[in-house]
Amino acid sequence: MEIQTASSSAAMNNDPKRLHKCRNICFATMGGLIFIIILIVILAFTVFKPKNPVITVDSVTLADLKFYLDTTKFQVLFNVSLDVDLSIKNSNKVGFKYADSAAELNYRGLKVGEVPIPAGKISADKTAPMNLTVTVMADRFISDSNFFADFSGGELPLETFCEISGKVNILNLFKFHVVSTTSCDFIVFLSNSSVGDQNCNYKYKV
Repeated sequence: MEIQTASSSAAMNNDPKRLHKCRNICFATMGGLIFIIILIVILAFTVFKPKNPVITVDSVTLADLKFYLDTTKFQVLFNVSLDVDLSIKNSNKVGFKYADSAAELNYRGLKVGEVPIPAGKISADKTAPMNLTVTVMADRFISDSNFFADFSGGELPLETFCEISGKVNILNLFKFHVVSTTSCDFIVFLSNSSVGDQNCNYKYKV
């Protein structure tokens, strides 16, 4: 009986039709897996291709401006804070997670104010508004030799700078690091406490 069973198994293993069928199933399975992998890669770099978040400075307004010139002591008492409205648009088809960041206020290349932007997440195709108040470090203004000339002329050239860095996770398989920066130049008119037109530059990097 054992000899007959062994002979039957050998016959089945040597059956050309059975071997051909098993080979076809293996090829079909491999072909299906390759197709799925190729499809995922194509989707990752077309439909789900990573796009940089877009930071837009919607408005800059003076929240508080106080200045006083003491001619007897040759001192300038200066205090100002700015309300900066930002919006971050995520154009990706998946969510975008960004790390802790900050918005800076610069005067002639010198950082004179900063406000933190806490880490967060923006859903796919959504825009997140941010309302920030930047308080100026008055001592840094006064330490710059150009300040008194700008102050006397009634105009302060300022710049806001913001950089958002984060990741886009596509299908839990591909992670892309994206960076978006925005810098806007504008003038603060001391005579009427107003802000002039902005000139903004945007940069993106994947």
